[in-house]
Amino acid sequence: MDILNNSYINILDLPDEMLRIIFNKLNMVDMLYSLVDVNQRFDRLAFDSLYIDHLDLVIKQDDIHNSSIDTHILDRICSKILPRINNKVTKFTLEPLSMECVFGTVHYPQLHSLSFINFQPNILSQHLLDETIIRLLENQITHITVDIKIENVEKTNGSDPNTFLIILLVSKCLNDLTYLQKSSRKYITFLSSNISYTHCLSSTLTKLTINVNYFDDCLYLLNGCLQSLSTLIIRINDINRSSSMIDNTKKLVKLKCFSLATDWRTFYYDNQVVPLLRRMLNIEELTLFLSVLRPTCTYIDGNQLYDEVLNYMPRLNKFIFSIHTCIINYDIGIDRPSNDDIRNSFISRGIQSFDTCFDDKFMNNRGNCHVYSLPYQFNDFLYMGSCFQGGRFDKVRLLSMQDERPFEHKLFQIISQDFPFLQQLTICNDISQENEQHHSSTLITFNHLLTLDILSVHDDYVIQFLSDKITRLPCLTNLLIKYKKLTRITNYFTNDTARLNCAKIKSLITFELLVPPQNFHSYFPSL
Repeated sequence: MDILNNSYINILDLPDEMLRIIFNKLNMVDMLYSLVDVNQRFDRLAFDSLYIDHLDLVIKQDDIHNSSIDTHILDRICSKILPRINNKVTKFTLEPLSMECVFGTVHYPQLHSLSFINFQPNILSQHLLDETIIRLLENQITHITVDIKIENVEKTNGSDPNTFLIILLVSKCLNDLTYLQKSSRKYITFLSSNISYTHCLSSTLTKLTINVNYFDDCLYLLNGCLQSLSTLIIRINDINRSSSMIDNTKKLVKLKCFSLATDWRTFYYDNQVVPLLRRMLNIEELTLFLSVLRPTCTYIDGNQLYDEVLNYMPRLNKFIFSIHTCIINYDIGIDRPSNDDIRNSFISRGIQSFDTCFDDKFMNNRGNCHVYSLPYQFNDFLYMGSCFQGGRFDKVRLLSMQDERPFEHKLFQIISQDFPFLQQLTICNDISQENEQHHSSTLITFNHLLTLDILSVHDDYVIQFLSDKITRLPCLTNLLIKYKKLTRITNYFTNDTARLNCAKIKSLITFELLVPPQNFHSYFPSL
């Protein structure tokens, strides 16, 4: 039969290769519930080991989420399907609802990896105390990923004690554990738990991915509590002054791979981070994502990186970096390096694949320099200035822009092209645009932008992004903006300037008490 010429194509007429592509696009729960037991061919394709070795049993959350329906679906999968494929499953990804029914009567002899998604710390800690789970942890599991859902926990109060309990339970139960990951952007604090600086968490753990609040937490994890640790991927919320009680001089001879990222600017790169990096004599892979404040005239360049860090790492063979330096200096007579100086400092040290974003002049006694390896490997691009010239940043989902020079329409056009999958954009700039974007014939589109933060901007940027004659935001659902600016630009929600871009917004944050006027809800029908 000629499928291409048949106007009435049945899905059963499609070849296996096309059906596999379709199945691969489906949520695992939907595929197992809807396609298994339809016919023998669907069973064969659905039970292909390429698909079922990793079972992702996370229910898709949407507006029609119904727990009773979800429970029925999972009950059928657990009772009718899992017993047929239990010998093939090597990894589970579970949420609280699916966790309830997966373990019990069915044994999974090949299972070695568990991922826990969207768990409250206290709920997950209860599950980890279950006898069935403990046996798995003690005898089979070597890889764990924990995505903890923490609500209303203030950083200043330390972390939820149950979060630490999870780490402790896992590390104590898993005699053969080699990999533990805490994957969410929530942060924990170890030293608020009143544990000893020399307390051993695990003697077998070799790889850890985790987010912590303070630099001391990082030092603690490298202080001998993880005796076999060779890979540490850590994100620190705030790199601050370290406690003198934790040793930052002992050589870390077992560490082979280290990744350090931070969300905030730090003054403590030179006297905290550099000494830590110099301890890593056998490091083979190094990743740095940092933003540094300095009261000197010197940017972090290739020469500094080599002399202060890389020269202490004779076995290093892979270096990935994104380092932003902000100089604050009131001595206007100092000599400052040029962009060519910065570039030559990397080239002379043998680093060829990189780029720079460099302020050629100080503004208000400040200057910025951003250096990063290529291809760009990070999900975030922070503190972009007006000096940005372009590039390719397919991995970036979050971009923050900050400058005391104007951001022009042309720059946003470049960003829309060079950051094609951008989902979150924050702009801080109260300087008016010099070029009238209203006269530009080029319409800018951000196809995937979900969140726009324009709380701290000049009115020009509100017009730039909310006017559908200038910018199209088809997916925008979260907007942060000052209410007075919003009313000014929309003439109290009476003109059509921003109506199209505001139509899908489900979250509007103004940080002001307001009484919506008559036309407000027609402007924001999705609120």
